[in-house]
Order: sequence, then structure tokens, then C-alpha cells
Amino acid sequence: MTAKHSIIDQIISNKKNQNLDFSLKTKTENFTNNLFHMLFDSKVSVETAVDQLERDFSEIFELACFDKSRPCNNVWNSFLEKLPVLLKKLNLDANACLNFDPASNSIEEVYIAYPGFFAIAIHRFSHELYNLKLPLIPRLMSEYAHRLTGVDIHPGATIGDSFFIDHATGIVIGETCIIKENVKIYQGVTLGALQVSKELKDKKRHPTVENNVIIYANATILGGETVIGANSIIGGNVWLTESVPVNTFVYHKPETKLKPKK
Repeated sequence: MTAKHSIIDQIISNKKNQNLDFSLKTKTENFTNNLFHMLFDSKVSVETAVDQLERDFSEIFELACFDKSRPCNNVWNSFLEKLPVLLKKLNLDANACLNFDPASNSIEEVYIAYPGFFAIAIHRFSHELYNLKLPLIPRLMSEYAHRLTGVDIHPGATIGDSFFIDHATGIVIGETCIIKENVKIYQGVTLGALQVSKELKDKKRHPTVENNVIIYANATILGGETVIGANSIIGGNVWLTESVPVNTFVYHKPETKLKPKK
């Protein structure tokens, strides 16, 4: 046996996951993109798109789900029933972008050009599939949005109506995070866990953000028991691991010193 054949044999013997087909990644990204276009592109026929999306979903479901006791059409129909409500929620999100961002010029601009809105849309899709206990696909959808926008929202996170992300890049929202209604966050915000341990998988590890909260750039809020009270404002660069009451203004006070004269 040549050295090359020996190496090939070793690689084959160490490929542990014989079920994994990487076309699932590309096909899920195409499905995600087509779903977004179906909901917002006026040139796309909804009837035609729904039929095609069903076929595409069936294909990625077969690649992702090894439990043959769960018929594909049952999962798809459950997801399809959610789309009208999801579209209503996304229209509220888009209006929050338009109404809160002074740089926005039209609702069309929000739909087609705002990375924060795109990230929210894909999260709402992936979250519904996550709730249906679908393996792999919700995470692939969220990572697709992450790659395009710089926003990392785990599909398990629960997010209320009229959510606004400004500037997008660098935002991290963890799996057990709960964000309620009319919340606005800026670039670089982390809503994360206090510690990383596999033993905490089924525990609430990430914060709860109540209604009407604004979180400014690069703030870090950690911990499953941490609650940001309603109507609060969290300033830029703040680090929080404890709850704050309603109507609170939390800010980082910089220290300024003059250079000594030479």
C-alpha cells in the first residue's frame, strides 16, 4: 500500500459522521433567502413561492432530520401556519426601524437595506422552527444571518414585537434570552451568560429585557437571573451582572485626565 492510500484509508476510518451532507448548509441558506423574498418582494408570486418553498423545505428536512417518525409535511404545515403572524410582527419591526432611526428615509429602505431588520426576520423564522424541535436547520438559518449582518441571535431567544437593532454589527443574543416589546439595541451589545458550562444547558443562562428598554453600544449584560426593568436606559460600555429596577438610567462614567505639561 502506498503512503497516499494509507492516508486515504486513515481519513475514511476517522470520518465519524456518515450522515452529514454539507449541501444542507447551502440549501438552507437558499431556502432562507427565498422565504425572505417571498414575504417582502412585490415581484414574487406568493402562491408560486409557497409551493417551491415547500419542496425546498422537504429536501432540507430529509438531510437534517434522521427521525423518520416525523413526517415532513406536518412540520412544514405547522411552520406555514405561522407565516401570516410572523409577517405582521416583522412589519412592526420594520416600522420601529423607520420611526426610531432618524437616518431612515422610507419603509422600503428598511426592508431592503437594513441589516438589523434582516437579522430580526431570519431570527423570527428560525425561532419558529426551533420551537418545532427541528434539528440543525434553525441554527444554519441563524448563522446565515450572522455571517451576512454580524448579528448573532440564537434561534432559542424569545423576542417580542417592535424590536429595533441599529447598526447591527457585533450583537450577541443568547439562547435563553427573553426580550419583551419595544426594545431597541445598538451595535456591540451582548446579552450573554455569566459562565459557560454544559451542565447549564437546560437552565436560563441569559438576561430578561423588559418593555421599552434602550441598550446603547457595547453594553454587556450577563446572567439568567438578570432583569432589565421596563423603561430603562442602559448606556454605552456598561457591564451588568445584576438586575436593575424599572425606569433606571445606567451609565458608564469615563474618567478624564489632562496630559501633564512637559
